[in-house]
Amino acid sequence: MKVAGKAREARVEGERSLLVGAGISAVGIGMYIPFSLVFFHHVTGLSFALVGVVLTATGLAGLAFMPLAGSAVDRFGARKVNLVLYAIRAAGFALYPFAGSLPAFAAVALVTALADRSFPVVQQSLIGEVARGAARDRLQASLRALQNAGMGAGALLVSGVLALWGTGGFHYTAWGNALAFALAGLLVSRVRPVRDAEGVPSAKRPPAGYRMVLRDRPFLALTAANFLTALGYAALSVLFPLYISTWLHGPDSLTGAAFTVNTALCAGIGVLVAGRVRRSGARRTRSAALGSLLFAAAFTAQIVLGTLRPGQTATLVALLAIVVVYTLGELVHSPSGGALSVSAAPEPVRGRYLATYQLSYSLATALAPSLFTALLSVDGRLPWAVLAVAAVGAAFALVRLERHLPAEAVYAVPPTAQASARPVTAAA
Repeated sequence: MKVAGKAREARVEGERSLLVGAGISAVGIGMYIPFSLVFFHHVTGLSFALVGVVLTATGLAGLAFMPLAGSAVDRFGARKVNLVLYAIRAAGFALYPFAGSLPAFAAVALVTALADRSFPVVQQSLIGEVARGAARDRLQASLRALQNAGMGAGALLVSGVLALWGTGGFHYTAWGNALAFALAGLLVSRVRPVRDAEGVPSAKRPPAGYRMVLRDRPFLALTAANFLTALGYAALSVLFPLYISTWLHGPDSLTGAAFTVNTALCAGIGVLVAGRVRRSGARRTRSAALGSLLFAAAFTAQIVLGTLRPGQTATLVALLAIVVVYTLGELVHSPSGGALSVSAAPEPVRGRYLATYQLSYSLATALAPSLFTALLSVDGRLPWAVLAVAAVGAAFALVRLERHLPAEAVYAVPPTAQASARPVTAAA
């Protein structure tokens, strides 16, 4: 007879508060990200040119601040730094309507950008601080789904506000953002770190410096592989609209339809897909590699579509099908890749490790516009070919790296635990 069954995954203390807080903050982000230049132009009264220059400069300064954020996580703990960043973002958006001069806007934008750019590093570190094993994968998937749903809700909310109050409604959305970040911080304050065997939070252990990160070749290789995949993440927002308008000569509405499908799938089935992958017992390296291969399949399909160039109806159907494949790749890769990076980072220097890893996303986001436009000017299919090769290379690197990464990073559930959980048949 069967005497063993599946063990339920342990819940994280304060998990619901963490997820609800992330969802609320995502609503705030969705209220201004789609309208960034217009938002800050109307809130501050400055010209579009000045706003653009300030946002670019402060964004670059935020990237330079990320290593310091990683050091702060290792010194004070991810939860405390997370709360500080929420407070800074809340104060920044509360002050934006009063920053009518260039120096005032630059000062508020700089402080807010430092918090915004560092937040993903701290959020990933917080997942490592409050969860262990498969719970990290589950939190990664849940947070991503809630962030997509929240950003979509925020975009709809600000559209309603503007319909009621016109461009003056941007002031209300700025204060709405401040409130959202403040509420998120209050909720996250209820989350408690996992304590080690001695009862001391792992963040209190003596930290090491960035030299330890630079000597960890497997982790640096993991970061490089993620850079190749991160270029694919940037494709939907940067390359996709240009490709539709310049190469396929399609209407701009196709871009909106693609974004809607992507957002709806991420919010609707993200947790289900990640749960299926997690329960399959697949290694994180191979799950992430599968996500990269799905990216490669979607990019290859774009090359085929760009070669055939069928009629408008067939193009619409094909594009939406490609977006579905692309989104599945995102849903498979993101939780496994995120948990892999968190678990591969030694606890005393997790902040520094994840700050280094996050640079792969930041660098890909910064390079994508110039890289894609340069390749697109040669041939509309060329950027997709480069992305497909990069995604396949990332998948190959992930599989090769699994023997060099810690076992607790590669496996969501250790092989010994998997073996003990299998059904055992007793002889009569």
